[in-house]
Amino acid sequence: MIRAAAYAANAPLMGVPGASAPPGGHGEWFRGAGGLRLRAAFWTPSTLVARKPRGTVIVSPGRTEPIEKYYEVIGNLLARGWCVLAHDWRGQGLSARLLPDRLKGHARAVEEFLDDYSRLLEAFETRAPKPWIMVGHSMGGVLNLMSLQGGDERFSGAVLTGPMLRIKTGKRSAWSVKLAVRWNLRHGKAGDYVLDNPDDPFDHTFEKDALTSDASRYEQWRQQLYACPHLAVGGPTWGWLAFGLDAGERSLKPKALKAVRAPVAIVQAGEDDRVWKQTNKWAAKRLGRGRYVEVPGSKHEIIMETDDLRGVFLDEFDAMAAYVSPVEDLSPLAVTEPSPEPIEAA
Repeated sequence: MIRAAAYAANAPLMGVPGASAPPGGHGEWFRGAGGLRLRAAFWTPSTLVARKPRGTVIVSPGRTEPIEKYYEVIGNLLARGWCVLAHDWRGQGLSARLLPDRLKGHARAVEEFLDDYSRLLEAFETRAPKPWIMVGHSMGGVLNLMSLQGGDERFSGAVLTGPMLRIKTGKRSAWSVKLAVRWNLRHGKAGDYVLDNPDDPFDHTFEKDALTSDASRYEQWRQQLYACPHLAVGGPTWGWLAFGLDAGERSLKPKALKAVRAPVAIVQAGEDDRVWKQTNKWAAKRLGRGRYVEVPGSKHEIIMETDDLRGVFLDEFDAMAAYVSPVEDLSPLAVTEPSPEPIEAA
């Protein structure tokens, strides 16, 4: 096996006033499957929070989402005494894009993403203290689950928000969508936008396109996007849709679900219009140690929701964290050495 080595050069982490990278971290490049240059970022909590980190949280964003969109929750995790490793999937963020048109949300095969994830973990394994907890959203959630199904036993637990186990297809039946995907792939249109819809992210509005009901958090992300247009991703291609359907179908096989040994909490938005919440509930019941929590009133992006709604995710994370790394193991310096600066609030 080829070892995944981080590049010597640091990778940039973009920011805008009010949404800059949390302190204590830096970006790095690493090599993914096929030698693609991919971006990751690693943070260590301040010694003012904990003398020794409780472990590491590996954060995997959803489709179109870069590391920058997760700065707030990364800060929440650091304030709880955890190291954080976040990454850009291939084809988004500042990782290598798969087509000349950077806005096309493209994918080729599930195996490439799983290989990338394995190489990410290998590149940071010696620096990321255990225990490890997965946090994955949507596309990131299904790929995280598939990693566990593939036998990765390095994780002590996972908290997945709205994992993309079955994509909603609107008014079109799943059968007709699969037929359209096969036809377009067969005719060399894998790199074309689905239904020729570029879904330009710069034309989005809160009223029409937001996947959160929190207008301020939505606007903060918009400011990040305008400050660094290279982070943007538009509509999916037929190739990406084929990948998304394949990932969901494979992750839902009963034997694969039962094979997962780590405890997994699925936190599901009650008003999700991107994935089927019934499917996620069904899957949670078939996991060996699964838990399903629904958040009434929440849209798809639970972690970016209003404080009360995203608080459900943080509560579930805290419960998982207490199980795999009891808080009694912490030795905060603030207990014996008063801090000259306020400790970051969660």
